[in-house]
Amino acid sequence: MSIFFKIFKSVKEESDGIETVEILIAACASLASKKTGALIVVGRQSSLSIYADNGELLRARISADLLETIFFKNTPLHDGSVLIEDNLIIAARCPLPVTDQISLPTHFGMRHRAAVGISEQTDALVIVISEESGKISVAEGGEVREGVSQSELRNILLAEKVW
Repeated sequence: MSIFFKIFKSVKEESDGIETVEILIAACASLASKKTGALIVVGRQSSLSIYADNGELLRARISADLLETIFFKNTPLHDGSVLIEDNLIIAARCPLPVTDQISLPTHFGMRHRAAVGISEQTDALVIVISEESGKISVAEGGEVREGVSQSELRNILLAEKVW
């Protein structure tokens, strides 16, 4: 492969990643403003395929509209999580393992407990939107960071280099 195509491929991948991050930010901001609960798992190196098997396989291009539609209450796919790998929504309505941690704040429900659970068992980055408060949280490595702003979420996602 020529140096030109290597540079072009690298620039394209980087711009696709920035676009994906902005789509996720827009979707999360909209869901949070409407207090629509969501659980979005962004795969890194660990494969999420075993969790996708029990959900609805999609392999769809990421879009804010699609994410908002999936998590819209009363739709068949809104329960469970969305799994993202390689810039694609690979599955929706996926059940996740729940953490056994007893030290989590009492206001955390099953969505947050599932976010922590999957982050304990994989290297995934997990975005949680609370339907009670509209707050955005991020879980990774068994830890939760609550009340993340859009700007902070952007920085976290851009730092990931998974795009």
